[in-house]
Amino acid sequence: MLDQKVTIITGGTRGIGLEIARTFAKNGATVIIFGSREATVKKALANLKTEGIDADGYWPDLNNYNDIESTIKKIIDQYHTINILVNNAGISASKPIDETTPEEIDQILNLNVRAVLYTTKAVVPYMKQAKNGTILNTSSMVSIYGQPAGVAYPASKFAVNGITKSLSRELAPFGIRVNAVAPGITNTDMVANLPKETIEPLRKSIPLGRIGEPKDIANAFLFLASDMASYITGEILQVDGAARC
Repeated sequence: MLDQKVTIITGGTRGIGLEIARTFAKNGATVIIFGSREATVKKALANLKTEGIDADGYWPDLNNYNDIESTIKKIIDQYHTINILVNNAGISASKPIDETTPEEIDQILNLNVRAVLYTTKAVVPYMKQAKNGTILNTSSMVSIYGQPAGVAYPASKFAVNGITKSLSRELAPFGIRVNAVAPGITNTDMVANLPKETIEPLRKSIPLGRIGEPKDIANAFLFLASDMASYITGEILQVDGAARC
C-alpha cells in the first residue's frame, strides 16, 4: 500500500509510533524514525531489525527548528524525497491546573504543538516541489471531549486538530493531504503498567468492550497514508471504540 514511500515518523521509538513504523514498513514504505535520544532510536531500530525490518533513524531536537531542518536536509540528500510525514511525538498530562507548573505547560505545548509546526514547515517545501505528499498528525479522543484534568494536553490536541484542518486547505492546491488520527485508550506500555483496578473500569466504559491495540491505531494511519484515502483531507479520524472521556 505504501510501496517505496519515504516516511518520517516522529516519536517512532515506542508505542503507537513504533507500531506505525512496523506497519508502514511491512506495506513497502521506506521508514525513518525520529526519537528523543540516540539510545532509544538505536534500540528501536535493532528491535525492528530482529523482525526483518530495515529502517533508518535520527534524534533531532524537535523544539529546535534549525536542528530539524538540518536533519531533513540529510534525509533529502540520501533519499531525494519525503512522501509521508507522521507527527506522532507527544507527551500527556493529568494534573489539575493549579498543580501544574508553567514549565510543564510549556513542555507539553512545545512538543505537542510547536514541534508539529516546525517539522511540517521543514518538510513542506520538498512536498511542494514534488506536488505530492501526505502529512498525518496524532491527535487524541480528548481533542473531541476534553478531559477532567491535565488541561494542557487536550489544549494541545485541539490545536493539532486546528493545524490539520487549516493546513489541509492551505496545502491541497499542491497535492498535499493533511489528516489526523484521534486514538482512544490504547494498550501501550504506559497503559499496560496500570493496575487492573484502573484498567477494568476503562475497558467497561468502551462500547466495543476492549482497549485499543497499537495495531488498531497504526492501521488507521496506514489507510490515511495510502492511495485508498486519496480524496480525504482535513479529517480527524476517531479510533476509540466509541469511548467517551
